[in-house]
Amino acid sequence: MSVARSVAEVLDGHVTLEIEGIDRMYLNGCVPKLQYEMGVVGFFRQHLGYPFASSALMDPITKRFIAAIEQFVRDRGIDLIMFKKGQRKDTIAAGYRARFTPEEGVMFVGKAQEKARVFRTEKRKHPETGRTYPWIVRSTALVNQYYFYCIDRDFGPFFLKFCSYFPYTVKLCINGHEYLKRQLAQEGIPFVALDNGLLACADPERAQAICDDLSAEHIAALFRKWLAILPDPFSEEDRRAGYQYDLSILQVELSLTQVLDRPLTGRIFFEEVIRENLDLGRPDQVQLIFGRRVTKRTPGRFRTRVITNGVTPSLHVSYKWTQIKQYHKEGRALRTETTINDTRDFAIGKRLHNLPALREVGFSANRRLLDVERTSHDCTMDEDRFGRMNHPLQVGTQRTSALRFADPIVQGLFSVLVLFSLLPRGFTNREFRERLAPMLGLPLSAMTPGRTSYQLRRLRLHGFIARQPRSNRYRVTKDGLRTALFCARTYNRLLRPGYHSISAESPTVDTTLLRHFQKLEDLLDQRIATAKLVA
Repeated sequence: MSVARSVAEVLDGHVTLEIEGIDRMYLNGCVPKLQYEMGVVGFFRQHLGYPFASSALMDPITKRFIAAIEQFVRDRGIDLIMFKKGQRKDTIAAGYRARFTPEEGVMFVGKAQEKARVFRTEKRKHPETGRTYPWIVRSTALVNQYYFYCIDRDFGPFFLKFCSYFPYTVKLCINGHEYLKRQLAQEGIPFVALDNGLLACADPERAQAICDDLSAEHIAALFRKWLAILPDPFSEEDRRAGYQYDLSILQVELSLTQVLDRPLTGRIFFEEVIRENLDLGRPDQVQLIFGRRVTKRTPGRFRTRVITNGVTPSLHVSYKWTQIKQYHKEGRALRTETTINDTRDFAIGKRLHNLPALREVGFSANRRLLDVERTSHDCTMDEDRFGRMNHPLQVGTQRTSALRFADPIVQGLFSVLVLFSLLPRGFTNREFRERLAPMLGLPLSAMTPGRTSYQLRRLRLHGFIARQPRSNRYRVTKDGLRTALFCARTYNRLLRPGYHSISAESPTVDTTLLRHFQKLEDLLDQRIATAKLVA
């Protein structure tokens, strides 16, 4: 078995299974009509027929709901436990899951005091009559939350968390990999489980199809199914009047799991990636990976974090409230996952029907990160390509000048191409001009549109960029990216510092490279002297 030597070799020759899908999802269930003050007023006055709206009217509903939960627990013989502060709920759930034998059902119910958004009554005074009256306002309070930890026949483990206070919001947490394992088992397809993933599968194509099939409709159906089983704070009459729960996305993890042939392969991958990509967190790199523009007003810290847990490193890149995390899972798989904590980071709504758009964002970001890492470490160039680039070129009836490697303008063009290489919408003359001028040490006014058009024409005829159909935008070609990155890195990381190290005029006298060159010169001088003596 060969040992991988580069990122491209790892990804191309040492991945035994690749699965892309939804990992964890955390959703919020609320009644849309009860998310604003006047909606609450309408619920009590128009729907229930009270002459006024007050938080005092919420108390009987809350008591009935809590009594229904306690009755539900008693009837089924389920444990009701109080979570302690700092206690890991997942650890408790894992213990119950290990002992749970039915195909589906409620394992246990947990109770915890947590802060929640609620409605309260505030006394106000009429400015003319001076009489006081109640007014509904938004507030927060520390209230009991009830966690229903369940097993579903199709989805596997999940939990629903009910707030015990009006308007009784619900949180749903599911795991897409558990859904995948359940579906494979039902279809009789053998697989080997990885913690929160698959290590091997007899039918990888079917496994990927199952992940692709996990839709908003499937998740909504799970939610409706268990709302009908568990206690509901709203009556059938309330639901017929339109007071029904609707789901929105609080957090979604979109993952790409690539199982590697052996642990050594994963260690090689991370050693190369971390060494070459510590600048991934810079704003210019972040906007390429996520396909979003980063300005001075964009919130968040832009940085690359390398976190080591024992001897296992993980790479973290952030954009606003969204993160990409890449790590070596259980020493067997490369996991790349994008976690979206606020869908509005990408101008996408929170409602569950927006899940397809979020999938596209997350999966594209994962793939683009891997493309950056692959290209960054494995760009190569042959002699013919290098020769064509350094000579004038004629394409049909059009002629263009050479892209000479040592020309500072050409090096500036290459650096800008690397910046724009992964933008899904490409770039315009203006966007290219705004990046190129600082690279050449010129004010933006000196880099005119006409001058930029000349440079874009050179790059297009040499095959570095291509114009997008029916638009004035350009995209970087695959070959153009590899060539530009190779030339820019060779020039900036090898030739310039290397020449500085061996130059007789360099203020740095004692360098390893300079000492070796000095030895070479001494040996050559001795050889020449010896040859003259022999002669």
